[in-house]
Amino acid sequence: MKTAIVTGAAGFMGSHLVDKLVAEGYFVAVIDNLATGTWDNLKQHGPDQVMKLTWDITEYPTEDVLPLSAADVVIHLASAASPIHYRRLALETLRVNSIGTENALKLAKKYQARFVLGSTSEVYGDPQISPQVESYWGHVNPNGVRSCYDEGKRYGEAIAMEYHRLYGLDLRILRFFNCYGPRMQSEDGRVVPNFVRQALEGKALTVYGDGMQTRSFCYVSDEVRGIYEAATREGLSGEVFNIGNPEERTIMNFAEAVAKAGGVDLHTEFLPLPADDPTNRCPDISKAQRMLGWAPKVSLEEGLEKTFAYFRE
Repeated sequence: MKTAIVTGAAGFMGSHLVDKLVAEGYFVAVIDNLATGTWDNLKQHGPDQVMKLTWDITEYPTEDVLPLSAADVVIHLASAASPIHYRRLALETLRVNSIGTENALKLAKKYQARFVLGSTSEVYGDPQISPQVESYWGHVNPNGVRSCYDEGKRYGEAIAMEYHRLYGLDLRILRFFNCYGPRMQSEDGRVVPNFVRQALEGKALTVYGDGMQTRSFCYVSDEVRGIYEAATREGLSGEVFNIGNPEERTIMNFAEAVAKAGGVDLHTEFLPLPADDPTNRCPDISKAQRMLGWAPKVSLEEGLEKTFAYFRE
């Protein structure tokens, strides 16, 4: 049986990835300090499938806390991912994307395992080109209110590439664009849970700025398929991939889709745009299509239907 190590595994995306790995026959060692995650997301798995470790990946050495003789892949997803959480945990976010990333890299080096880094479209900052392609260097404020996340992830990419160059580590970097679906926290602060919760509560949907800024929304099962393909395909060492849905929508257009999916009339409340909020997000996924054979399959309408069903519970 193959073994995977996943950090941030008790969170939204991490827990869905664990589901996929278990379904594919992996034994999964999962690491999470539960700053934003919960083991309830993995209660469906027994100890013969998943080893749960409540631990902070910024602490080291791991030999004392991770009793594994071998591992095939290390997938590093640990980090707060929403502005509410990474502002609340600003220093922790910087540490997990710097010290935590290096500790995860040390695990991969120790086990001679493949390494997959969960990065983000935020490395592009407020982009000056659209769609964003992997070769674009970005337009990031290095000391703004979002920099603890943006620059933390950029540093994580940099140190991962140095482990690849210096030690020949087989690694892949994945830049995730907006992902949504069941297990998101209702108070997450990102646009999908905000809109869905407000629609269910009969409240106006909170739109920041004029609502003409754009995002792309990828359902979690599609995002997880992209991670799995990147983690299991050969010949991809050192490659960087955008993983997201290339269907670009304005926030106002998305609000209309949420209201329709929730079966409610659209009412909006406009608030000032937060500092350094990107004006556009749209991935160029041609590289992932070509090298991973991957593209999203779940429509926004279908994904929102499933997300509403989860939030109603």
